[in-house]
Amino acid sequence: MKTHTPIFFLIAFLITFTLSACTAQPAPDLLEPIDLTIKDQTYSLELAVTPQARFQGLSDRKSMPDNQGMLFVFPYPMQTYFVMRRCYFPIDIIFLDASGRITATHKMKVVPIDTPENDLPRYSSRYPAQFAIELHGGQLQKLNLKDGDLIQLPIQSLKKLAK
Repeated sequence: MKTHTPIFFLIAFLITFTLSACTAQPAPDLLEPIDLTIKDQTYSLELAVTPQARFQGLSDRKSMPDNQGMLFVFPYPMQTYFVMRRCYFPIDIIFLDASGRITATHKMKVVPIDTPENDLPRYSSRYPAQFAIELHGGQLQKLNLKDGDLIQLPIQSLKKLAK
């Protein structure tokens, strides 16, 4: 009688390896988070410095603590737009110019996950921005930020990271 045990174990291993490779993991081009204090509130912000990381943003995440977020760093100031692509919770966004001054803020609402790209509401930086900070919804009201406010960033080191 012929046994197929080695083939069975090989197939089981391959299935297990394939499934574990598909689990949600942070994007490989995200850097270690930095701590940033905004008006006496400290946030742990993941850095999105590559086109892929900036495009992915907080998409596909089911939740995020109030004290976490994402800092988007662009290679140069530009007028930009963000959307709520496959986001499961409201997000507040803060656009900053090259010196860290606020150019615009928005409270971005959740839209149906299957909304076509062209139908997603666009949130504008209004003026050229080099940075954007995404926080959990409700943080803008808590922070009471206004256009023109300065947020202290490690600007030179962040600019060196942007791709």
